[in-house]
Amino acid sequence: QVQLVESGGGLVQAGGSLRLSCAASGRTISYYAMGWFRQAPGKEREFVAAINWSGGRTYYADSVKGRFAISRDNAKNAVYLQMNSLKPEDTAVYYCAADAGDVAGSKDDRHYDYWGQGTQVTVSS
Repeated sequence: QVQLVESGGGLVQAGGSLRLSCAASGRTISYYAMGWFRQAPGKEREFVAAINWSGGRTYYADSVKGRFAISRDNAKNAVYLQMNSLKPEDTAVYYCAADAGDVAGSKDDRHYDYWGQGTQVTVSS
């Protein structure tokens, strides 16, 4: 069993930056693909970014490409999401997720087995 805890959310002005962290415990996530998803009020959960087991391949939603960067530190059992040039439409609860069945990474939330509790990101205009 893997426990995921997100941190780093908060309130930021448009154009600002935040760095989200996801700390894993219970077992190593070194061979798991990892992803970030978000859910805004009244909307469905959507894919943000994913990273393969080694960190050598990353995937992004078109809406965040060029502004967000996903990374991982397997030695620390952690995953990160650097968010730059934030926009009000980035406001959402951000979730970290682990895919125990695949090393490659996926945009489909059905592939993910473990989820964190989420961290709120609010971007003011």
